[in-house]
Amino acid sequence: MKRTSFGRAAASTGHAFTLRATVAALAGAGLMSAATVGAQEISPAADTTEPSDTQTVVVTGVRASLIKSLAIKRISDQVVESVVAEDIGKLPDNNVVEALQRVTGIQVTNRAGGEVGALSIRGLPDVQTTWNGRNIFTASGTQVALQDIPSTLVRQIDVYKTRDASQLETGIAGQIDVKSLRPFDFKGPQVSISARETYLDPAKKWNPQLSAMFSNRWETGIGEVGALVNLAATQTRYRNESVTPGAMVPFTSPNAAEVPPGYTPLQRIFDNNIWAPGTRTGLPMAAGSTLNFDGKAYPYYLARDAIFQSDVQGERKRPAANIALQWKPNSDAVYTFESMYNGYRDKAFNQLLFSFVDWWGDLGSNPAGTITTFPGTNVIKTRKVNNVYGFNSGDYTTSKTDSFVYALNGKWNVGERLKLDGDLSYQTSEFDTQFTATRIDRVAPSIDVDFNAGGDTAFRFNNNADLVDPSKWNVAEFYDNANRNKGSAATATLAGVFDADWGALQTLQFGVRHDVRKASEANRTQSAFLGRNLASLGPQYAITNSNFGTDISDVPRSWLEPNAYYIRDNIDEWRKLYHSVNSNFLTTDQLRLQKTFEIEEKTSNLYLMGNFQSELFGNRLRANAGVRYTKVDTDMTFYKVDATTRAVTPSGADKSTSKFLPSLTLTYDAAKDVVTRFNFGKTLRRPNFGDLNPVLQLADDVSRVGYGSGTGGNPDLKPTLSTNFDLTGEWYFQKDSALYGTVFKRKIDGLVVPLRRKIHVDPADDPFRNSTSGGDHTNGYDYVINSPVNASDGTIKGVELGLIYFPKWLPGPLDGLGFQGSFTKLSSSQNVPEANSAGEIIAQLETPFFGVSDRSYNATLAYEKGPVSARLSYVWRSAFLAANEAALFANPIGIWRQPEKSVDMQVSYKVNDRMSVDVGAINLTNEMQRQYYHFGNAGNEQLTNFGTVQVGRSVSVALRWKM
Repeated sequence: MKRTSFGRAAASTGHAFTLRATVAALAGAGLMSAATVGAQEISPAADTTEPSDTQTVVVTGVRASLIKSLAIKRISDQVVESVVAEDIGKLPDNNVVEALQRVTGIQVTNRAGGEVGALSIRGLPDVQTTWNGRNIFTASGTQVALQDIPSTLVRQIDVYKTRDASQLETGIAGQIDVKSLRPFDFKGPQVSISARETYLDPAKKWNPQLSAMFSNRWETGIGEVGALVNLAATQTRYRNESVTPGAMVPFTSPNAAEVPPGYTPLQRIFDNNIWAPGTRTGLPMAAGSTLNFDGKAYPYYLARDAIFQSDVQGERKRPAANIALQWKPNSDAVYTFESMYNGYRDKAFNQLLFSFVDWWGDLGSNPAGTITTFPGTNVIKTRKVNNVYGFNSGDYTTSKTDSFVYALNGKWNVGERLKLDGDLSYQTSEFDTQFTATRIDRVAPSIDVDFNAGGDTAFRFNNNADLVDPSKWNVAEFYDNANRNKGSAATATLAGVFDADWGALQTLQFGVRHDVRKASEANRTQSAFLGRNLASLGPQYAITNSNFGTDISDVPRSWLEPNAYYIRDNIDEWRKLYHSVNSNFLTTDQLRLQKTFEIEEKTSNLYLMGNFQSELFGNRLRANAGVRYTKVDTDMTFYKVDATTRAVTPSGADKSTSKFLPSLTLTYDAAKDVVTRFNFGKTLRRPNFGDLNPVLQLADDVSRVGYGSGTGGNPDLKPTLSTNFDLTGEWYFQKDSALYGTVFKRKIDGLVVPLRRKIHVDPADDPFRNSTSGGDHTNGYDYVINSPVNASDGTIKGVELGLIYFPKWLPGPLDGLGFQGSFTKLSSSQNVPEANSAGEIIAQLETPFFGVSDRSYNATLAYEKGPVSARLSYVWRSAFLAANEAALFANPIGIWRQPEKSVDMQVSYKVNDRMSVDVGAINLTNEMQRQYYHFGNAGNEQLTNFGTVQVGRSVSVALRWKM
């Protein structure tokens, strides 16, 4: 007998018939397309229209969107969550990342500049990003910046938490597939235009977002053809404000009787023979804690070495376009050509104010009177410091990304039992950035600091008016850097489904894929010192900000910076000025980017997968079993530049890896509306291209700790392997409602972690041998180098619960009220090696995975009745380990983020069948983003706070029109 689309025949059981009837009803109602029903079964490379059927995918309203997402979840073999546009080009948020924050198991963070900056699935950031099933990336990276994809280009986003053998093997966190619109998604001509204005605080600017979509299909003499054009453009003027206390270091006692010989009261203790920096818990914080000086114990105090605050004001633009052409010559073939362009333009001026607060030389006759401590501790809470060195830095960064994808897909019915899908694609992406920073410095008469004034750091100079007086500042270092990252890929895929009908074996799926990926990076760096008074250069070289951090704490609201806008506009003259005092500083006509690496990676894949169906206790049991073979050949070329002669020396390496990756899914219809699944599979994370480059990239000792820093890659890195288990249960108790849960575990081997070692660089090889911002480089300098190694294993496991419910019993005015919510509980652990100064592993540190909150949840009230639809959402995640501090200080080594939350809302009013108006808001309660040092029982939000970021609110108004 002939099978349904993609060979998924339903058995003759009552449960199977019920499921098919439900799916058919949804498709007939316009809530599902044939392509969606297939759920990518025929081809992981492209989700194209099924030759034998075409249906509209247009859904309208919050409720219809949720109904479709539940239908996708129910029929999929994999654990998948979907976000479906509520109307043409109408996801509930501005971009893809924002739209995913309410999905079960998704955690987001780093909200700044009016948008979310980071996303993870079940706590893991390594996400495989695809567009209509095709792997996409930004420049030399392995993922695409999902923020660059406007929501108006998207009809659906699928989050795959498990995968079978037919899907791409990379991304141990999962796969996010962004589906765009195509002309055969509609029954006829379609036009959609939208305009949105978003107000961002604290920038206090309105920002436009425009989009337009035009689509049509025609019957012609050569068959049916269709064309679609979708355009979008977004402009965002933003402001990010942050205040941060520096790291903790030890000081002698303020009482002269307790000070060791050779020291003075409250003198900073630099000698690492007396104390060891970078320990897990840091130095003890109990009052009376001591250090050993020549065999005798003396009490010490802990305080911050500096304070700084950052005022970033910028403008970001994102142009984007999607073009799709389709041709259906007959009922057995469909051809699709599509192309996508994503652009990114950003100009950011970071006005940085930095002051040391560790000077002990001018504390007067009563040093003890210059500090207070937290009760019962040796941790200094407030202090007054005289004659402190500080600098302001006008940092200006311009960034540009252009990414293009071109694809041609063909889908054929070959006879009654074979379906083939072929796909050719080519993509290219380039990211360019230029960074310039001019420092001005001074010695301030005094500063008063409260390192934790109600949760945030507060400080005041003796005369804050000096901060805006150009005559008080000297022009110091100028940093002039640039970087270019490029990437491309050519990919060919052929996949098929054979309708076997061999007893329990229903269908066989098979495929082959070959991908040639290229990546390269190039950069340049230089710096020099000027040594002139800022006022002598003229007023055009200075700029003053205002109204900084009014919601944070008592800090300077305004300060002076070198005018980075004017300097960049007159960069040729500025470089000549620095060249006049340092002949090694290059002028514009002498600057060249130098390649650091070039990599070509060839990947070949084969897969074979069988779909089985039988009965167990009278209910349907389905099985999906397969294996995917992947082989990767990598050719690498690295470039080292001599610090003295600038001569370039290339070196090379190559490697080859291969893996067999099995997958198994068992799906059991335990009852009429109950679906259970067991998933097993293995996935990979390949090393980032930049992590393979062994050439050292050094950074100056700008913090004056006695050594610089640096990075160097490792060409011998191997893929990280994850073994995955998932068990799910889903109860669809109404057509528009469901309760579902998942228990899962990921066992991850060969995680890449940084390993630290100290090296000495001779003067001839020291790029900072003429530096004036760090220590003495006359005899060379020490650098602490971090290099990546496969030296960690880990496990992450957890439970997910989700509910979508629209009650049927509510009275008239409340009819249409529904709830969408989810809860995720995670537990993670990995070993992180600790090394001595020679880079030898001497211990293993057990920590949670970075970025993993052990609990997170979201709750959304949705309402839809007549022309009105609305949602009110609350998203929360518990504290999590964000990073480890550089092992240079006395605080606990972990940098933890305090719990994060956001209250968002959106209200839509449908004026008529063609026009609607939306009003939305994000972070209504104006939450801050705060960090603190912590490890084990050491450190907390009060004693070891580490910075506050003003996230700000946003409010938007949108108008949509279609016909």
